[in-house]
This record gives sequence, structure tokens and C-alpha cells, in this order.
Amino acid sequence: MSDTPPESPESPDFDSMTRDIAEVPAVEVIVTVAVNLMSAAAVKLGLTEEGDKYKDLDEARKLVHALAGLLDASTTEISSFHAAPLRDGLKSLQLAFREASVVPDDPGQGPGEKYTGPIYG
Repeated sequence: MSDTPPESPESPDFDSMTRDIAEVPAVEVIVTVAVNLMSAAAVKLGLTEEGDKYKDLDEARKLVHALAGLLDASTTEISSFHAAPLRDGLKSLQLAFREASVVPDDPGQGPGEKYTGPIYG
């Protein structure tokens, strides 16, 4: 009797997944992660159709800060073609955070502003 459980039709094919990710350029991985962070931050800022249902500014702060760090770290690795719209999206999220905060952070102290500089809104 084998110690290896039989593969069910629902179990992922990790070999295939590894081959797939190996074929994806690093720029696409970085951009995909950035877009996922942006989307999650928008939800936590209450910017979706559901509005305040999923609003959580503490969680939004973490996501926006992580996005800013990723973009800051990858600026020299991705072209301005990819970076410019991501930076615009980040700034929009930072402004939305500032507007949603009951007690706004001082300029330069908001999420991600350590990397982007102060955001005024």
C-alpha cells in the first residue's frame, strides 16, 4: 500500500503551475501583485459598490503602505509604461484614505507616504 494519497480531480497540478509561473516575466508578476494590492485597498477603503460593508481603514492602511513599498522597490525594475499608472492609482488610494479618515494623518505620515512623500488633499 502506498503512503501517497491518490490525486483527486480537484487537486492542483503543481508541476504545471510551476511551469506556468516560470514563463511569466518578472514585470508581469510585479504588476499583478500591485493590481491585487490596489484592488484590496479599494475594497477596504469602501470604494466598491458595497461601500461601507467591507470598509476597514486599518487594513486599508497596511495595503496602501505595502503597495507604496512595492512600487518604490521596483521602480528601477519596471518601465515607466507600467509604473506611471500604478503610481497614479497609489496616489488616488492615498487621497481616498485621507478623505475617509476621521482624524487625518499629518502630511507625510499617511500610508505609503514614507515612500512617496506627503500627499495633500
